[in-house]
Amino acid sequence: MSKLKPAIATAILLIVSALGHAQPQPQPQQPQARTAPKQTKPAPTAKPSIVLVHGAWADGSCWDKVVPLLEAKGYSVVALHLPLTTPAEDIAATTRAIERQPGDVVLVGHSYAGFVISRAGHDAKVKALVFVDAFGLDDGETVNALLKDKPPAWLKALQVDSGGYAWLSKETVMNDFAPDVSAAEQKLILAKQGPVPVKGFDEAMKDPAWKSKPSWYVRGTRDRIIDPSAQAMFAKRMKAKTTTIDAGHVGMLSKPKAVADVILDAATARPATAASK
Repeated sequence: MSKLKPAIATAILLIVSALGHAQPQPQPQQPQARTAPKQTKPAPTAKPSIVLVHGAWADGSCWDKVVPLLEAKGYSVVALHLPLTTPAEDIAATTRAIERQPGDVVLVGHSYAGFVISRAGHDAKVKALVFVDAFGLDDGETVNALLKDKPPAWLKALQVDSGGYAWLSKETVMNDFAPDVSAAEQKLILAKQGPVPVKGFDEAMKDPAWKSKPSWYVRGTRDRIIDPSAQAMFAKRMKAKTTTIDAGHVGMLSKPKAVADVILDAATARPATAASK
């Protein structure tokens, strides 16, 4: 028996060696179940930012009743405070505000700011213009030229200081500028008014953006600063979608929801619809 042990050990070593060098047989692949490709939904279009531009004798607070209504719908809103020194500087301030926005912009202008947004509105980010009781001048037109044939009472009552800046009197604020707001609001308007240089009324319009951008217009039927018939003319020639409200010159204070609704309409308009001018 002892003579068999070396032979058995040798046989075991040979078997182990053979197993170590044996090539594994490939296993047949199981067919994989096909899965349907995932359906990816297009990313939702970001809402445009809304930039609100005040007019002469005002500041950004004139939009205080409108801003919450727009923000409640999920919009980012900026209410500018213009320098009111020259039209060029007001346009530059508006352009800087547009540049700070991450995407598209709906640009809104009240009164004199119709001039401002008509120039700043050429920015590629601006998708729509909204004019609220605003001047909609065409090439070569000026505010003074439009008013000279029939000067309104407020123009003749302007108080011009030593620097050539025009101020509104208490009577003008109460009777013409903001007759349809409370007495408390009238006092605030008078106290916070931003005077404007009278020479700015002679600034001529050049290539207004409303000729190439979709426009909306809010027209106040009781406006005593810009005649409602003039507003209708502005809106018609710019082919603006027009909303008429029973309000004076500061419709964003006396009828904030109506004004906000027009801005929201501009913000939600489809490009194809908005561009049909």
